[in-house]
Amino acid sequence: MRTADFDFHLPEDLIALRPSEKRDNSRLLVLHRDGSIEHRRFFDIAEYLNEGDMLVLNNTKVFPARIIATKPSGGKIDVLLVKDTNEDSTWEIMCRGRFNGMVTIGDGVRAEVWTEEVTSQESRVRSQRSKKFLKFLNIEPSKVNDVLWQYGSMPLPPYINRMPDDADKQRYQTVYAEHQGSIAAPTAGLHFTEELLNKIKDKGVSVEALTLHVGTGTFRPIKAEYLEDHRMDSEYFEIESSLANKIQETKESGCRLITVGTTATRAIEAVVSGQWSAVGSKKNISNGLNSLNGLNGSLKGCTDIFIYPGYKFNAVDSLITNFHLPRSTPMMLVSALSDSKKILHAYKEAIAMGYRFFSYGDAMLIL
Repeated sequence: MRTADFDFHLPEDLIALRPSEKRDNSRLLVLHRDGSIEHRRFFDIAEYLNEGDMLVLNNTKVFPARIIATKPSGGKIDVLLVKDTNEDSTWEIMCRGRFNGMVTIGDGVRAEVWTEEVTSQESRVRSQRSKKFLKFLNIEPSKVNDVLWQYGSMPLPPYINRMPDDADKQRYQTVYAEHQGSIAAPTAGLHFTEELLNKIKDKGVSVEALTLHVGTGTFRPIKAEYLEDHRMDSEYFEIESSLANKIQETKESGCRLITVGTTATRAIEAVVSGQWSAVGSKKNISNGLNSLNGLNGSLKGCTDIFIYPGYKFNAVDSLITNFHLPRSTPMMLVSALSDSKKILHAYKEAIAMGYRFFSYGDAMLIL
């Protein structure tokens, strides 16, 4: 299947630069299995959930991973903290330019930036590429998080063409965010309010959570001509062992498992299909929901599962999601759950009706 098959033209003025004034007042496009479409508001979503259904959220928390640091020359360098290496306050970063050296962050926090050549293995191809790192120097590791929340800003995607502000620290975050570790929000969840979640629970819907920390790989453009040649970056997840029985009970009762966002979908399908690895291991322990049974606490693993048309879903029945970028891996996933032609038709109708797209945009329910 060709990557170009998932392209579409989006007028620039439909890219949402800020969220709706009220979270659950976003528009909601409902796509049914037969291809029919309804246009609603997000606060109507409880009408489509039934007693006995399970709604699964991703409770990851975004941290202010974007830092504007000052070089010795007085110039600025825009740094995105990608991943904590767990080695003495050192982070893998992304930044433009070839700068290496000392920088200052905020009120006297010093750090060093450098570049390394790193060997990577993708499928059968072994290659080298440059990676950049930043090490905080004159603060204790336990204080790094305080520095980020004081001087950092939320890592808004590049298509939101403005500087982040203090309001983004609250709005580029779900109301149920709990476990810090993401550099991008699980954006389908941005539409929920506490009141709406309580309304859903009152209908007899089980609302559960897992954690998948969103990294750059989820949103990295697919450069390969064919989908089969694309490789996802691995992302960390945690799923409570008690979730296994709850999912099994839901499925056996004939009720639906509805995920909020592509990240929650990937975490569940990775475990059920065996496309995950335990932390510190290169191979999965076992597949299926019984991977979670008998564990004391939670399953902690990583997955690089890439879901695209042709994939057979093992657990997830329906999905709440946003409108995604052309040629992106989330768009491939929603096309696998529904049908690529139906998705492209729904996108075309959403564009014609002026829906707002991407992270701060409107939502879609795929039944």
